[in-house]
This record gives sequence, structure tokens and C-alpha cells, in this order.
Amino acid sequence: QVQLVESGGGLVQPGGSLRLSCAATGSIFSINAMGWYRQAPGKERELVASIASGGSTNYADSVKGRFAISRDNAKNTVYLQMNSLKPGDTAVYYCNANVRTWLSTYGMDYWGKGTLVTVSS
Repeated sequence: QVQLVESGGGLVQPGGSLRLSCAATGSIFSINAMGWYRQAPGKERELVASIASGGSTNYADSVKGRFAISRDNAKNTVYLQMNSLKPGDTAVYYCNANVRTWLSTYGMDYWGKGTLVTVSS
């Protein structure tokens, strides 16, 4: 089994910064893409940013230039540095990873339980 555990959410004022972390643990053979999604109240879950195993990244237009995704493959951890936060960034942020375990020959998607980010004065 694989578990993803997020940390780093909280309350921040507009214009502030937060750094989210997500560590994957379990019977991991390899991790393909990792990413962050978010879901605001009354809205659908949306992709915020993703990073491939080789390091190529993809961002939602709404966060380009403000957020930066990175990963530490040795620690099976993905990060999301969020700067210049806006009230519209308020949401539950979920970590996602496509993981191949020692018992499988293909990757499967796993999700964390989410961490709340609130941007408010």
C-alpha cells in the first residue's frame, strides 16, 4: 500500500506565502508524475501543478508565476511553494502521485487526504 501525507497548510494573509509538502510512503518501486490539485467550496477539483519524474512541470494558468512545484526523488516528496497568495487560492489542496509498487507492473494514482489553505485578512 501507498500513503500520501500532506503538510504545510494554514491561514495566511493575501500576498503571503506557504509551502506545502507531500511525502509518499509504502511499498514504492517508482513514482511517475506527482502533482497538486485543489478544491474550493462549491467547485470541482482542479489541477494546480504537476511534475514528471524527469522534472518537467505544468501549471494552471491561474497560478503561473506565483507557484512553484518541485520534488525530491530520494525522499519521495513533492513540494508546492505558493507566493503572492490571493483569496481565490483558498481551497483544500490534495497531493497526487502515480506510483508503481513492488507488487505491480504499472502505476496507479494515489491521493492524500488534503490540507486546507485559507487566504484571508
